Amino acid sequence: MLDLQFLIILLFSPLLQGIIKKIKAWSQGRVGAGVLQPYWDLVRLFRKDMVISKTASWVFHAAPFITFLSVLAASMMVPVISVKGTIFGMGDIIALLYTLALGRFFMVLAGLDAGTAFGGEGSSREATVAILVEPMMMLAIFSTAIAGGSTSLSKLALSVDIFHSPAHVLALAAFFVALIAETGRIPVDNPDTHLELTMIHEGMLLEYSGRYLALMEWAHYMKQMLLFTVAIDLFFSYGIAGGGHGFAALSPLYYALKLLFLAAAMAVAESSRAKLRFFQLPSLLGGAFVLSLLSIITVIMLG
Repeated sequence: MLDLQFLIILLFSPLLQGIIKKIKAWSQGRVGAGVLQPYWDLVRLFRKDMVISKTASWVFHAAPFITFLSVLAASMMVPVISVKGTIFGMGDIIALLYTLALGRFFMVLAGLDAGTAFGGEGSSREATVAILVEPMMMLAIFSTAIAGGSTSLSKLALSVDIFHSPAHVLALAAFFVALIAETGRIPVDNPDTHLELTMIHEGMLLEYSGRYLALMEWAHYMKQMLLFTVAIDLFFSYGIAGGGHGFAALSPLYYALKLLFLAAAMAVAESSRAKLRFFQLPSLLGGAFVLSLLSIITVIMLG
């Protein structure tokens, strides 16, 4: 059963999205939709017919399935409530990031393939943000990997003592900025906007509808929960089941509480900031890159 931990991400990722939106609404003085609203949105999209551009090629049709399956495959590499499971041995944190990059690559291609100006603009911006975010995320992860002595998430999740080092705190700050950028949230992107000129992630999905759009949105929810889980494994891994019976019964509760903490932090950070202009993003992401660089320098100097 431990090999099926990825089903937690598959089934509960829309719920996490609903919780973030609910906390964000509360912080802004609104009631907001129910936490189950993302599930109803997916059901509605799966039941709708699709409208497909005449210029669309096989890339447009294949991108939703490749994006969804790439995130699902990446979810199989991540320990959620226990580090025990044979699936975790098929890849490490580097394979995880490149599996996610495969889905991003086809999303960018699909935005260009539709032949619309806004889709091409969204794809161009997504590629630019990826160039800025991925090196920073890799350095933040490498600093924890050096301290933990491995690139395996299962082994890093058991190295709970490395959180007390200054390098780990710097890496956490950089990784949190990467979370904001990778999940398309303010101040990098606005997931609720309907203004085409300000879209990044949503701009690539403008030509999608019906079940194709449902797969894309579900993959986005899964990626968000997957990255939250990676952050928990790297920086808040206390309570994960490690083979013994000490935390086996309580590890799902610990995992849920840590997810709620990250969801609340994300919602508060998003509500307290305004969206930056696109040409200002290098300053934010560059500052996070410096933090990740300092973290890896610190862990090398401190041994």
